[in-house]
Order: sequence, then C-alpha cells, then structure tokens
Amino acid sequence: MNVAAHEPDLIVRREGSAGIVRLNRPKAINAVTLDMFRGIHRALDQFEADPAVGLILLEGAGERGLCAGGDIRSLWESANAGGDLGKVMWREEYTLNARIAKFPKPYVAFMDGIVMGGGVGLSAHGAHRVVTERTRLAMPEAGLGFFPDVGGTWLLSHAPGEIGTCFGLTGQNMNGADAIYAGFADVIVPSRKLAVLREALIDLGARADSARVRAVIAGFANGDADSSVAAIRPRIDAWFAHGRMDDILTALQRDGSELARSILKILNEKSPRGLVVTLKLLRLARASATLEECLAREYRAALAVFASDDFREGVRAAIIDKDRNPKWSPSAIEDVTPEIIAPYFANAGADELVFK
Repeated sequence: MNVAAHEPDLIVRREGSAGIVRLNRPKAINAVTLDMFRGIHRALDQFEADPAVGLILLEGAGERGLCAGGDIRSLWESANAGGDLGKVMWREEYTLNARIAKFPKPYVAFMDGIVMGGGVGLSAHGAHRVVTERTRLAMPEAGLGFFPDVGGTWLLSHAPGEIGTCFGLTGQNMNGADAIYAGFADVIVPSRKLAVLREALIDLGARADSARVRAVIAGFANGDADSSVAAIRPRIDAWFAHGRMDDILTALQRDGSELARSILKILNEKSPRGLVVTLKLLRLARASATLEECLAREYRAALAVFASDDFREGVRAAIIDKDRNPKWSPSAIEDVTPEIIAPYFANAGADELVFK
C-alpha cells in the first residue's frame, strides 16, 4: 500500500458500510501516538452514531505489520524530563481498549505482520480478529522493565494452562495459529486474500451483524490453525505453574532440556523487577471478573513503571542506544523484594482509572 507523504498518521473514513481506521505510520510500523489514540476515540464516536456504518475495520499501512506498539521513544523522553505523557497516554489508551471490547458494532481487526504491545490492545479486544501466515504477535514489555499492559494481563491469564504466563514473561512471538490458541485471535486468513476480504466486508451493508461478519470472514479462512505451542503445553504448564519467579526459574533449571535452557536464557535477559511485577499481575488477573478490573490494576502499575529506573534503562538499551545491554536494578530476581514492587500495586488515589 503506497502512502503519500502528506497523509496523516491516522486515516479515518467510511468506505461502503465500513468505518475504516487505518494506522498510518508505516516507517515506524504504525507505532501509536497519543494523538492517534485520541483520533481513534473520535472515530468510534463518529462511526457508532452513523447509521450508515455497519462495522469497524482496523488496519495498518505498509507491508510490515498492523502496529509495533506505542510510541516508546516519546514516553522515554517524557520520563527523562519528568513529564506526564505516560500518565496521560495510558489513561486514554486503556479507556480505548475497554471501549473496543464493548463496541456495539462489529469490530474487525486485520492483524497481519507485526502486532505488538499497544497494537494488541487495539486489535485483540475486538470481536473479529483476523491473523495471517505473516502474523508475529508479542507482548515483549518485560524486556523494557515494563509488563504486558493494554489489557494484556486479562488476555494472557485466560490462555490455556500456563501458555499466557510463558508468553507474558518471555515476550516471545506468537504466529497466527499460536495467537488463536492463546485467545488473542479468531481465524487465519492468507495475507493474499485480505484485500478481497476487505471488499466483502465493505459491501456487507449497514445492517451487518456479528454473525454475518463472522460468516464472511470464515469464507476466506484457510483452516490451518494448528499451534506448535499447543504440543508443548504440558511442559510449559509444569514450568510456569508457580506463583514465584524463583520457583519458575528453578523448575526450568531442574529440567535441563534444550527447550528449558532456551527459555531460561530469555528470562535471564529480562528485567527482574519487570518479571516479578508481570507474574503478580497475571496471577491477580486470573481471579479478576472483568477486563476493566485488569486495566485499572495495570494503570496503577504503569504509573510506577513510568517513574522507575528500569523503564528508562530498558528503553535506552533496546530503542535509544540499541546496545542490548541494560543494567537492571535490582539485577537479580532474589533481590526484588516485596517493598520494591509494592508501589506497583498501591491505590493511585485521585489518579485511579475508573470506568463509567
């Protein structure tokens, strides 16, 4: 898809009976900014009120993916300057995630190519989630001193067994079939068929309902949704069933297999604080009744992350300097005390995220 230089970062328009929301920063793999989140809110207001719009279609410009996540560089710059971008952006983003999950009209997301972080929040809470053979979905936030947010703790905690715990802690990619197995997507459509599927959805009419949308999408699916991670679920369940990171690491060390060693290596590269916070959030999410409850908890934790050295250091190492050599604090799991993580779970007072 060719994108003219003068086009905005977010394209919103009606095509046929579809309200199109296109993330339009292809050079940045459509990383989402605060202005884009606000634009999506306005688009949903417009499309919800328009009787000529039968469904919403979320898509990404370019060939690389739907969305690589939020604009992390801007967040890092704000954190370094003592700003409040995180506080403002995450509040509006999480509110949008909750709205997408309850949107009254069919919400279709084309999750082709890279779908990470904030891109997951914009797509995986939708009613109709289409992946392809090119999909690479991940929530790699623990590698940034962060945690899977945008309702990621809700999604991951509802995956089969401990699959979500594994993906949440390691940040590893899911392919399309894995995303379906883990509950992040619904159907695989070959990428070469997306353009034709798009036309079929646009032509559905203003009275399109979820059943009709689902039937149209199913007509383009290839049916190949065998997840490779499903085959190793018994091993993952055994390793990640624990409530403490120390015990997960010990279980992997004791196993000693090639797979266990490879997972252990990945975990050892992550922020110890990020891992401990992530695991606790996932366990709390498992007992939560609603997505909103998880988002409110994530917001408390995100405010603490924004003020932490680990977040600034993780982003510096991965995105700013790109030396891939973060200096975590603390540097070891055993040094992450209850006192260190307590602020991540403390009531935010006047800053609490409350859903109407």
